[in-house]
Amino acid sequence: MKYVVFLISLASTLGLAIALSINFGQTPPLGLLLDPFHGIWQNAYSEDEVYQDEIRMRNITSDITVQYDKHLIPHIFAQNEADLYRAQGYVTAQHRLWQMEFQTMAAAGRVSEIVGSRAIDFDRMQRRKGLGYGAEAGLHELHLNDTVSLKWIEAYSDGINQYINSLNYADLPVEYKLLNYRPEPWTAYKTVLLLKYMADMLVGDKDIEYTNMRSLIGEEWMADLFPDLPENVDPVIENDRKWDFTPLQVERPQNLNYPNEAILIEPLPDHEPGIGSNNWAVAGSKTESGNALLANDPHLSLNLPSLWYIMQLSTPTYTVKGATLPGSLGIISGFNEHIAWGVTNATRDVRDWYSISFRGEDRTEYLYNDQWINSSLKLEEIKVKGQSSFIDSVIYTHYGPVVYDKNFRSDNQLTNFALKWTAHMGSNEQLTFIKLNSAKNHQDYLDALDHFTSPAQNFVFASTTGDIAMKVQGRFPLKWDQQGKYIMDGSDPVYEWQEFIPSAHNPSTLNPNRGFVSSANQHSVDNSYPYYVFDNSFEHYRNRRINRQLEQMSKITIEDMKNLQFDNYHLHAAEALPVMLQYVLDDSADVNIQGVEEIIHLLQTWDYFTHPDQKAPPIFEIWWKNFEHMAWNKWKINNRPTVLPNKYQTTVLMQQNPNHEAFNDPSTDRVENAGLLVRESFQKTVSDYTAWISEEAGDTWSDYKQTSIQHLIPNFKSFSFEKIETGGGRGMINATSERHGASWRMVVELGEKINAYGIYPGGQSGNPGSKYYDNFIDRWAIGDYLNVDLRDQNQKGDLLFSTTFKSN
Repeated sequence: MKYVVFLISLASTLGLAIALSINFGQTPPLGLLLDPFHGIWQNAYSEDEVYQDEIRMRNITSDITVQYDKHLIPHIFAQNEADLYRAQGYVTAQHRLWQMEFQTMAAAGRVSEIVGSRAIDFDRMQRRKGLGYGAEAGLHELHLNDTVSLKWIEAYSDGINQYINSLNYADLPVEYKLLNYRPEPWTAYKTVLLLKYMADMLVGDKDIEYTNMRSLIGEEWMADLFPDLPENVDPVIENDRKWDFTPLQVERPQNLNYPNEAILIEPLPDHEPGIGSNNWAVAGSKTESGNALLANDPHLSLNLPSLWYIMQLSTPTYTVKGATLPGSLGIISGFNEHIAWGVTNATRDVRDWYSISFRGEDRTEYLYNDQWINSSLKLEEIKVKGQSSFIDSVIYTHYGPVVYDKNFRSDNQLTNFALKWTAHMGSNEQLTFIKLNSAKNHQDYLDALDHFTSPAQNFVFASTTGDIAMKVQGRFPLKWDQQGKYIMDGSDPVYEWQEFIPSAHNPSTLNPNRGFVSSANQHSVDNSYPYYVFDNSFEHYRNRRINRQLEQMSKITIEDMKNLQFDNYHLHAAEALPVMLQYVLDDSADVNIQGVEEIIHLLQTWDYFTHPDQKAPPIFEIWWKNFEHMAWNKWKINNRPTVLPNKYQTTVLMQQNPNHEAFNDPSTDRVENAGLLVRESFQKTVSDYTAWISEEAGDTWSDYKQTSIQHLIPNFKSFSFEKIETGGGRGMINATSERHGASWRMVVELGEKINAYGIYPGGQSGNPGSKYYDNFIDRWAIGDYLNVDLRDQNQKGDLLFSTTFKSN
């Protein structure tokens, strides 16, 4: 039945691909596509039907066994790391080759080679951000300082390429056939580039938006609406932490100069709201078993093939299992016989923008410290399917690439904004995960983290000895107060990054008195930390809900941890809605509107959980969006990007200072305050909500949210899944929104025997024709986890099939 559905859906996708190919300039070869022996029909299979008992592999020193369990999870048993990573590369490519290559081509700004001219702007953006530039620096770092890791990355690449070389047209993943291209050789550069791509996915900035907002509302309101450390912060590192180091000193310069004129550009896309993560670990003193427990669920885009791929990697010295990123070595979030670890985004400002003053229109020299400094020019050739190449001229300064200029996203001849970013630096994030995979204790974990630069992450840790820990790890510039919040003058060295905070000074904690550690993308520290910490996107709700629950819980079990990952409590609504309702109830005119009684009753009786079948959450969501729009839309000006107050600070202002002048719109002939805007937004909400339930023929949270998991090519809709019934949402522990959510959930008990569970929205196979392409989705939606315990090579249960790599 799976294959019948696949072939029917493939017919519509094929029609779309052919229609799109008119625009791409090259029609897929229909004879090959429809050939029953080589074309798309050859992709209607599942892996357990076509496996090989033996595969000949070059460059291995001994046989390698790969056992697949009933979920198509591979368990690789090798005698050394080089063989292990070579097999990992081959096996991953068997199931995710197209995804691996497409993601790295997106990172490199090469999508136009696949889909044509419609991707030119995207490719220019990727290249101007300097992801390739950063990957080249990372690869140079490996050649210079870590030839061992480089050797293993090259072994991984060799495994991928041996698989690629084994393919004929019939064997190609269906996307290659529909888009009419073939895979190219994998290189170590691509593995480094993939990790830089993750930095780009997880790091954002709003320097330009903050600069424009400052010029609009002034410093005083900036402090009110965008405080660096809001009240009631519940940081990653507990508030009573004592800092046992002598910090580096940096002084804020006098007479700082920021732009006051409007900056009119089309800003780069920021990372999507909802991208974040949760992790926590609980000490044995709070668990039923007396063993430490660890949980991790990264929140990212919900795509197919899935971002993650579950594997076990075993050598005679260690066994590790968990989620890996196809294209990178080792396990990213997982566990071995001794420890478990997980990651969340640490949301620190490590991207700064500098305004560059060039000497002439040729931009060969720029002003710095009262001298003219030579710039460099890089001609980026963007190959375009079906037409001639597009050449983009990108200027580089000592800060980094000039991203915004007269040729890209600005019409102003004087706009020249250069990007300085830690991801441009030589780094070796891959070594962190290689070391974590074989780590045995807390010191090994710390040693592994020292190699991690970008994107900054909160690494949670637990061990079989009972230790729990958290460290905020990345390479953080030593900044003076407010440095990097606004666009800086690139001609003045006072705005330069001077040094980096030593890794030993990064916030961390080991076995805190409260018996748990946690992170959810919130502020890393309170104001006792002796360094300036800033970002534009700290979380304010998930972190407080997690910590309140963990503080109250005792005798915690694995099931409790799973349930907490699926907690749908809407803390923002619990704090904002009572105030909003009171404003409405104080005005009888609002209450007497037709149909309002039922809406008010739904809101008044709501328990603030967002289960899929509840009716109150859509009303609150519509109301809050209307209120925010009425309050802050006055600051949205065409082509003048600004940052608007977040929902946390808006709620605080509404509660504590409802008559703040910021709520007033001076362009009107009346004086607005929070109460007035809440009441008027409620009236609009009644109308909007009534229209929505009439148009959508649904009235539940699941109907409103419409969670979907899209194929990486969104137009391939038959390879995607829509309207998945889920609860939760942004700002909730179960952060499943329309297009984002828990991309991987893991819970591990660190006892004498490791007990581990995990799930993600997708399946192990990247082939839409396989039953293993989407078989986890229903389980993911309802919280039905897979058991992912470590597997012994002699274990026979749940064995789907086994393959042996033999020396060629």
